[in-house]
Amino acid sequence: MQMKKISIHLLFILKWLFITIMTASIVGSATAWFLIALDFVTIWRTDHIWVVNFLPLIGLGIGYAYHYFGTAVQKGNNLILETHQAIETTSSSSTTSTSTKPIPLLMAPLVFISTLLTHVGGGSAGREGTAVQMGGAIADQFTTLFKLSSAERKTILIMGVSAGFAAVFGTPFAAAVFALEIMSFRKVKFENIIPSFAAAFGAHYICLLWMVKHTVYSIDIIPSITTSSLSWTMLAGIIFGLAAFLFTYTGKIFEGLFAKIEFESIRPFIGGIIIALFIVVANSTKYIGLGIPSIVDAFSEPAGHFDFALKILLTSLTLSAGFKGGEVTPLFFIGAALGNILIWFIPFPMALLAGMGFVAVFAGATHCVIASIIMGMELFGIQAGMYVGLASMVAYFASGMNGIYSAKLKIGAKYDLYNYILKTRKL
Repeated sequence: MQMKKISIHLLFILKWLFITIMTASIVGSATAWFLIALDFVTIWRTDHIWVVNFLPLIGLGIGYAYHYFGTAVQKGNNLILETHQAIETTSSSSTTSTSTKPIPLLMAPLVFISTLLTHVGGGSAGREGTAVQMGGAIADQFTTLFKLSSAERKTILIMGVSAGFAAVFGTPFAAAVFALEIMSFRKVKFENIIPSFAAAFGAHYICLLWMVKHTVYSIDIIPSITTSSLSWTMLAGIIFGLAAFLFTYTGKIFEGLFAKIEFESIRPFIGGIIIALFIVVANSTKYIGLGIPSIVDAFSEPAGHFDFALKILLTSLTLSAGFKGGEVTPLFFIGAALGNILIWFIPFPMALLAGMGFVAVFAGATHCVIASIIMGMELFGIQAGMYVGLASMVAYFASGMNGIYSAKLKIGAKYDLYNYILKTRKL
């Protein structure tokens, strides 16, 4: 009897060790190939800028591809969140998960190709959405293969998201917490923590093995912490939170406008026309694609007065129209550019303000404040932790009830506070 128990535990450990290695290896490799391809198409678009004139046709192609093949995966990141929430966790780990259908594996190649097409045509989008969707879709295939229980399936989805996020940004600590925070938050279980971190670090190092290099940011001067500096940080946090709110709200407006076009496949075509016209009229490509050069410059060179606002406008338009990618890298652009111009009246070094905005706008828009703070320390060092942490906390509370992930459960101190305020106003 004792040997049987040992054998069962050993098989359980070996099963999850294999699943972790496979998830990290496949998701890490897929994300690495995606990043390499994304760099290639970005450079190619820069050298052949005339290609932006074909963005409407590219949008039409993406629209038709999702209409005929991708209806089931149209929701993107929200599909993964909804699937995770819909799974009925059972008390027995041997019970097979049958509460929801597996996420179609087609989601991975479809979003991979569509994101590359979005970027080659000049759409303003990010990349984390692609990595997270690939990670979730790939990881969920193990559910059927290993006949995972409902509880185990929740774990595998967290692993997929964590692996994709870690590989795309090179921040495994933040990625592991991001996956737990966006999917579970108050319901985080110990058995999900270790797999999330294992998948994140595994995918991160697999991505590095493919010789992928992540952008390095630095904040050279960190002021000493005083009452005055903390006050300025809180003010900056409020401004960053309002920028996150503006990003979310602008996206909702554009979604509502495009929803009036009944045939969904035409929406990216119309959006592509507007974006292409903007590029031609503005005679600038600063606000298209990822915008990494502008993010790096924001740490050392003065940014344009309206750079953050134009990036909000163009990214909201791109994604609401139906192009693919993600919101996070554009959020980094928005935050860094906004932080850069706050030097007009906040007496902090430019790099520190850019770094604070980089992380805080992300915190406000995603409502993942813990992951945001950890990401700030991973990217900028522990010394900047107090400033990016406080700015992120304030931005989180100042950004409103809604975030970019509509399927994320609205639970936590922020929502408790907002609900209390709403109840008080009704009295």
